[in-house]
Amino acid sequence: MPTLHFKGKTFVQNHHLAVKYHQLVPRKDLSLTDKVSLHDNLIIQGDNLKALKALLPSYSGKIKCIYIDPPYNTGNEKWVYNDNVNSPMLKEWLGQVVDKEDLTRHDKWLCMMMPRLKLLRELLSEDGVIFVSIDDDEQHRLRMLCDEVFGEQNFISNIIWHKNYASKNDAKYFSDSHDFIICYAKNKIEGEVKTGWKRNLLSRTEKQDVLYKFDSNDGKGFWRPDNLTVKTYSVDYDYPIRNPNTEKFYNPTKGRCWITNKTTMQKWIEDGRVFFGKDGKGAPQLKRYANEVKQGIVPMTVWSYDEVGHTDESRKELKEIFSESDSPFTTPKPSRLIKRIIQLASNEKDITVLDSFAGSGTTAHAVLELNKEDGGNRKFILVEQEDYANTITAERVRRVIKGVKTAKNENLKNGTGGTFSYFTLGEPIEMESLLRGKNLPSFTEFARYLFYTATGEEFHEKNISEKTGFIGESKNYEAYLFYRPDLEWLKKNALTLELCKSLPKHKGKQRLVFAPAKYVDDITLLEHRIDFCQLPYEIYRIQK
Repeated sequence: MPTLHFKGKTFVQNHHLAVKYHQLVPRKDLSLTDKVSLHDNLIIQGDNLKALKALLPSYSGKIKCIYIDPPYNTGNEKWVYNDNVNSPMLKEWLGQVVDKEDLTRHDKWLCMMMPRLKLLRELLSEDGVIFVSIDDDEQHRLRMLCDEVFGEQNFISNIIWHKNYASKNDAKYFSDSHDFIICYAKNKIEGEVKTGWKRNLLSRTEKQDVLYKFDSNDGKGFWRPDNLTVKTYSVDYDYPIRNPNTEKFYNPTKGRCWITNKTTMQKWIEDGRVFFGKDGKGAPQLKRYANEVKQGIVPMTVWSYDEVGHTDESRKELKEIFSESDSPFTTPKPSRLIKRIIQLASNEKDITVLDSFAGSGTTAHAVLELNKEDGGNRKFILVEQEDYANTITAERVRRVIKGVKTAKNENLKNGTGGTFSYFTLGEPIEMESLLRGKNLPSFTEFARYLFYTATGEEFHEKNISEKTGFIGESKNYEAYLFYRPDLEWLKKNALTLELCKSLPKHKGKQRLVFAPAKYVDDITLLEHRIDFCQLPYEIYRIQK
């Protein structure tokens, strides 16, 4: 497979592994919920690379749908490369605004995207899918980068969104009227691969239903005339059809054939399934019954603004929410566009949708509206690192949930209902800090980090008990942590015989116990089925 080479690639292709786990600090004052939880709808303020890494313990392999709208790198966004990669060359890039005059702007963009895409892939479920908005500036490079990260065999489609309804007369060459939405599955169902992402069908519209206007009057429902021929030619399906009313014979056009064999076609004619025009003297057509296609419509790769909205609609949508000011974004996405993506991603109504370039919060808006419309229980996770994460991103979600009384849209006016928990990125969880007693994480944050690092499985906060030390159960282990964010306590406490005997009743699995030290011998550990891990040194992933 051809690969894309760019300046800095060797330093970033494994950078996601070196990113430290950070604490997620709950902000009750900025949340809209009675109980702040990592299993609520989430808005996380902070660098999205660090935030994605912090989400792994709770959401690795759990996200069904990802939508991101990264900087298009047109040279006008003035974004800044800020990943602290261990390379002198990349350190020189830190804090520098990327504009059109920057001869390395494409390299910087790819260095920014690669580790984020790799973490996003880890967060995707095995039957998950990712959609990425982009334009001509980086579309071709993004395709090659995604081929490398997700596998070219998992490419689904390059969707074209017709985003503008009017031509720009000041365009130098062509008026830009479309964006791309690149789609990749975690696993594409093809050949021997039997499990993976299954595309949902689109609901039929009233306009499409109106086409089925003829009543069969035989209990089969409404129908419309349809073509009886197909392009996939078969000599067995190439034969003349006789109109029983006129005795005239009809053959399919050259290169095509009928959709079924001669025996079945004759039965269809006898049953009235084949239509020969209102007067019975025309060419044969198929009666396509409405109930045959009511399951839905196969989506096309070109999405018009009539179907999913346009840029002007999205600006007006934001202005309706933030009525006291002009739209805070110049190029937001319409909520109808994101709703289309979510509807295609899954027909399940309880999936989690992740957007790590959250911007104005359109993804949350779309999730909340869909839940309101069909009674779903979808959840969203938004990540935004800019200062407006609270004042715009989260504030939009608050207003959508509570309702905007001046809005014309009924859903927006009445409010969708719902909750969200707001988190900020805290200090990194570093073993060196434990030794020095600085920036000690809370019991819950340390438990989350240790459980995921040791087992690679999802951490469930509701299962932990500081009293017994229990932090979770994996495929192979019952895990325990004896820890307090107090250096003096850590110096004085250890796994003792009394502590071994006080562990909850054994369930049959090996016990994985984290503690500052141990005052028992290996025989005692063996008797109590304990694998001991001393804090902070023996933090590792166990693969069995």
